[in-house]
Amino acid sequence: MHAWPASEVPALPGQGRDLRIHDTATGGPITLDPGPVARIYVCGITPYDATHIGHAATYNAFDLVQRVWLDTKRQVHYVQNVTDIDDPLLERAERDGVDWAALAEQETQLFREDMTALRMLPPRQYIGAVEAIPGIVPLVERLCDLGAAYELEGDTYFSVEADPHFGQVSRLDAAAMRLLSAERGGDPDRPGKKNPLDPMLWSAAREGEPSWDGGSLGRGRPGWHIECVAIALDHLGMGFDVQGGGSDLVFPHHEMGASHAQVLTGEFPMAKAYVHAGMVALHGEKMSKSKGNLVFVSRLRQGGVDPAAIRLALLAHHYRADWEWTDQVLQDAVTRLGHWRAAVSRPDGPSAEALVDEIREALANDLDAPAALTAVDRWAVAQEQQGGTDMGAPGVVSRAVDALLGVAL
Repeated sequence: MHAWPASEVPALPGQGRDLRIHDTATGGPITLDPGPVARIYVCGITPYDATHIGHAATYNAFDLVQRVWLDTKRQVHYVQNVTDIDDPLLERAERDGVDWAALAEQETQLFREDMTALRMLPPRQYIGAVEAIPGIVPLVERLCDLGAAYELEGDTYFSVEADPHFGQVSRLDAAAMRLLSAERGGDPDRPGKKNPLDPMLWSAAREGEPSWDGGSLGRGRPGWHIECVAIALDHLGMGFDVQGGGSDLVFPHHEMGASHAQVLTGEFPMAKAYVHAGMVALHGEKMSKSKGNLVFVSRLRQGGVDPAAIRLALLAHHYRADWEWTDQVLQDAVTRLGHWRAAVSRPDGPSAEALVDEIREALANDLDAPAALTAVDRWAVAQEQQGGTDMGAPGVVSRAVDALLGVAL
């Protein structure tokens, strides 16, 4: 599976700072110190509908992570998956009377177009669950051999008790875990499971559903969590720098994935930091496909909204915050974009050196994009009110906003 084209990241004078970011597993900030190549895995879409603003906010957060790392003169090895086989996809395809694979490809392509328009840097590897199946099956078989998995009516489950570190990502108690498992695709009430929280590794073939050769497991399809584990281990190995996604993935997805990987390898932890973006609401409720309260990036673009304004609307909120999308949020972003473009259109202006430093400092401090935007606002106001004598300043500002914030002026 191919990703989307990369937009050029302008080179800036000087060098950025190491990233200090909130780690869900420790509950506080940690300073990341990757090697020459920073490694990040971000969980991708289940392509049964178009990219909504909640998706865009999540991928914007991890785009900022990459930009901070690039500004420290590191390379970035970014991997993202596509869950192109899952119950919601099959259910939507059956509802609409379309082929599930065609639906997945259609929505994945629209996602690529949205990411390109928003200037999100693409992953080095963009891997679909279906194409990862040949690598998933041996991992499930190994978990069986290790005594960490068991069969139940043809399905294969992972035993959470096989991992002594289980629970250390989410830091939730058993009752909270059980509740979230039921809400987020698990089956804690299925009779016969050793532990209600045990997640599916391999689902035996069901009539009318697609299935693949599972070797000793029989025909079927993979569970959700083992998909990401197989892809991450194959391309990044253990102990990569950041496991990212929306806050709704903390449990069960990232908790279970960590346990799968830790049992498979005998190493801990799977990732040095677990980083999660907040949820975006519409009309007082979390934006989600199940509720249908969605604002689609593609429809905003089709309606003539500049993608740079959409991105500024996302950047106006701290990545960990839960916030609500409104018409005013978008209008504020459109206004801000106009002010910035007017400010950099002049031949000279106030010195940009301090501004670039402020943007770098804000982003290194747990991706504080709102503070970075405020700094650019101040420079733009100073440009409007008094101008300056630095002939190169507007160009430097324009390149810094592009390189560090992903907004093309």
